[in-house]
Amino acid sequence: MSTQHPLIIVDAHLDIAFNHVVHQRDFRQPALKTRQMEDNRPEQLRDRGLATVGLPDVLLGRIGVAFGTLFAEPASSPFIKTGQISYQNAAQAYQIAMSQMDYYHRLADQDDRVILIKTQADLKTVLASWADDKQVGEHKLGLMISMEGADPVIEPKQVEEWYERGVRAIGLAWINTRYAGGTGHPGPLTREGHELLGTMGDLNMILDLSHIAEKAYFEAIDEYVGPIIASHSNPRRFYESDRNLSDDMIRRLAERGGVIGAVMLNKFINGSWQRTDPRDKVRIEHLVDIIDYICQLVGDARHVGIGSDMDGGFGAESIPYPMNTITDEWMLKDLLSKRYDADDVQAILGGNFLRILERSLPS
Repeated sequence: MSTQHPLIIVDAHLDIAFNHVVHQRDFRQPALKTRQMEDNRPEQLRDRGLATVGLPDVLLGRIGVAFGTLFAEPASSPFIKTGQISYQNAAQAYQIAMSQMDYYHRLADQDDRVILIKTQADLKTVLASWADDKQVGEHKLGLMISMEGADPVIEPKQVEEWYERGVRAIGLAWINTRYAGGTGHPGPLTREGHELLGTMGDLNMILDLSHIAEKAYFEAIDEYVGPIIASHSNPRRFYESDRNLSDDMIRRLAERGGVIGAVMLNKFINGSWQRTDPRDKVRIEHLVDIIDYICQLVGDARHVGIGSDMDGGFGAESIPYPMNTITDEWMLKDLLSKRYDADDVQAILGGNFLRILERSLPS
């Protein structure tokens, strides 16, 4: 990606539609307005934490592109709450994800600040809205739709329907799916998983390796022919968990030209962190340490970006101090500038993921 593109952030993982469909959060409202509305929320919603994401906050923080997820939660999830929508089979997963897809389409249809990124032309339109000669009110958010856990794909060839609707990236697993082992569920790619990779490759879709089990990870990285990312994963060096990536996993992804999105959940930045700890135990400088670790490990700044996962099951009390909303991702610019030159800062904030998009989106 040329360094001539505008200086914006690309956030590679936001559960925008899930938060609307499951938790009735209106993405068009500022996060602080959502907090006010949730002051008297039902007990089962309290563990979602204080909202950090809203469209006004995103635009204020110069987040010009975000990967908006489709996330259907399996009934076997350890996080399912009473009455929460979940699935027990592929047909149910399909319906849940499609309801979220419909939300993204309505959002783009009803709010001219939002553009769904399906093609190179869509991406160029979004980037043009952030040019130096544009006013703040002209800035657009480009949403690229990504599926987190592939069970909504009823059978591998049906991925073509999802592509037609606008899905451009798929992660095969969450805890586990019919396609691969996942977090907490070690295992390889299944027969269907291999077949799905073939179909995705024919469409040049982005393969997201976050949440996939380690054995399946290495199989997929060797087999898949298209662009590869880990949208929201941190190094195991900071928190030993199969949810995060070993040094070997990071190196292999970089060798394939992939990009890793750094997650902003405190636990993934410091494995000893607990919610009862002082607010400043994990600071935004520690997130920069995560980014720097990946850069030093692979030898350059071309393989790391931001995949915050904000409001992905945690809230403001669980993100690095002194961040309060997603707007504060912009704090990273000055902190990164203390360690990297301007081109590398631009690459980390957004350019690396924009390069993946340019490599994968149809003309």
